[in-house]
Amino acid sequence: MHMVLPLDGILVADFSRVLAGPYATTMLADLGARVVKVERTGPGDDTRSWGPPWTSNSAAYFESANRNKESVTLDLSNPDDQVLARELAARADVFVENFRPGALAKFGLDFESVHAANPRAVYCSISGFGSGGGAHLPGYDFLVQAVGGLMSITGDSDSDGGTPMKSGVALVDVLTGKDATVGILAALHARNSTGKGQHVEVNLLSSLLASLVNQASSYLSTGNAPGRLGNAHPSIAPYELLPAADEPFAIACGNDGQFRKLAIVLGNESLADDERFATNSARVQHRPALVSALGELLAKDTATSWVKQLLAVGVPAGNVGSIADGFALATELGLEPLVEVGEGRPAQVRNPITYSDTPITRYQAPPSLGEHSQGVREWLQQEEQ
Repeated sequence: MHMVLPLDGILVADFSRVLAGPYATTMLADLGARVVKVERTGPGDDTRSWGPPWTSNSAAYFESANRNKESVTLDLSNPDDQVLARELAARADVFVENFRPGALAKFGLDFESVHAANPRAVYCSISGFGSGGGAHLPGYDFLVQAVGGLMSITGDSDSDGGTPMKSGVALVDVLTGKDATVGILAALHARNSTGKGQHVEVNLLSSLLASLVNQASSYLSTGNAPGRLGNAHPSIAPYELLPAADEPFAIACGNDGQFRKLAIVLGNESLADDERFATNSARVQHRPALVSALGELLAKDTATSWVKQLLAVGVPAGNVGSIADGFALATELGLEPLVEVGEGRPAQVRNPITYSDTPITRYQAPPSLGEHSQGVREWLQQEEQ
């Protein structure tokens, strides 16, 4: 029996490439939408060539954001392929693109053209810096991390010899892709009331700024832009990596009660009564002294031993693990982080959302370039039933 998925019956015309757009459409595909990925004849999606590492199908980068899709190659400079592209847009419930703002107008695939032919379509545009004053600027995750402020709060402080640092993954692309997914789903819901689709726009810079949460609020509240603190937290202490006898590990004391428990485990409860450390705000103000005092006590045992003792009394603590360790932990906890997508293909990360009544059950391997071209072309050339 076919298991109903949340977005069964939704058709997505995916004209996006690289990461933010494909990540969003993969989310929609996981949820049951039929996603037809339109790729350039010849090279296809840019990320197909972003290797090593490689899989038997493509670059591992491409594989990360393109499962559960059908791939059709179209040459938008070809009038016949333009007709097929417009027909796909006319049938779609959702149209997703991340071309330079305005670039699709000459093909009749801009929002105004698609909306005129298909008023029910939700049209999502993803850009680097919006469709106004930043329309001409190229939008790459690393560039936006730099100019948007994320790098200015990531990395060791100047006093520790640090420099601005990007995150270890294209975090802004991922956050923007999630924002796009939220926007699309809300617009589909609004369509139930209005009968009409609308233009949903997201951009990397706005998604980055929205994701700065407490750091953005700190700047807006004080007028002072926060700087880099390495692994320390600007408003909580201790909330960072601290050195044990063998290696550093993570301690995250979110309240005064947890700090007292930490002091007891370390054998010096008087730390919790010291006026410099008795409250969180005091500990933040006296962070260097706090780190020094904790470091002397932590040097008496190993990181793994401290983690075990601290978790036993409810103090958040953990070893610094690799990505492999992260998957192993999720598996140990029964979170089932991996899914298989076919023999000879690498496993994929399971969609992080679980549903009680409409579980995500379909995981198909990312397509080879143009794998579904013949079938999709024939379907688009037929009269719609």
